[in-house]
Amino acid sequence: MARRWINRHPGRAERLFLGLLPFLILILVYATGSAMRLEVNPNDKLLPSFASLGNAIARVAFSTDPRTGVVLLWADTAASLERLVLGLVIATALSLVIGVVNGVLPYVRAGLSPMVAIVSMIPPMALLPVLFIVFGLDELSKVVLIVIGIAPFLMRDLEARILEMPGEQLIKAQTLGASSWQIVLRVVLPQMLPRLIDAVRLSLGPAWLFLISAEAIAADVGLGYRIFLVRRYLAMDVILPYVVWITLLALIFDIALKRFNAWVFPWMEAGRRSA
Repeated sequence: MARRWINRHPGRAERLFLGLLPFLILILVYATGSAMRLEVNPNDKLLPSFASLGNAIARVAFSTDPRTGVVLLWADTAASLERLVLGLVIATALSLVIGVVNGVLPYVRAGLSPMVAIVSMIPPMALLPVLFIVFGLDELSKVVLIVIGIAPFLMRDLEARILEMPGEQLIKAQTLGASSWQIVLRVVLPQMLPRLIDAVRLSLGPAWLFLISAEAIAADVGLGYRIFLVRRYLAMDVILPYVVWITLLALIFDIALKRFNAWVFPWMEAGRRSA
């Protein structure tokens, strides 16, 4: 049988090289574009040189701001992570309860599932002014935006996955005398928790989007606040490192959740590899 491309798999070194290649190309393209623009206009701010980026990073990450008395990057990071983690925890807890109830109990699903579906269709950013009016401009409105933005998706995903469970599992559990509560604890939850964590991983991008948007409009500290504060000065040497830092934080969250899932539910990872 001819060895087709779909059957060829890169080795470990090849995967590492292929994974790094797009980033190296992007860095090369940026360096070339920056050099060309700075050659025409040394004061150009759109594509600052790597030296300018390094100076800006040193200023915001390792020097105390004379106005506020704090190191800006770490103060902004702490504020944003506190809002993000709180929103994710609340959204995950709500989704676990409502998603499981909707998936397991037909009467509850008939009454509550349509409402969850409709709420999930509402653009969360359209509700931001309403949240500011109802909850004020403090931390609560930002956390609520994250919850509203991702919880309905998590609820619907969890409900759908429960409904996809083989009916034989529930029948066998009932045959052995398990009550509804025991079925939830011993049959449904062990299978749904790793899937919920995967869904939370997929929701990290939207959660960051809602957080940055809320901080840009009403905040006095935070990663989103800093980006939109310095944009009026066209300070790309600060904006670009902040964007890279946010991306790195999101990546760390993603890897941490993936490894946590594999550690707590090793059977799930083993099943994926065998498949």
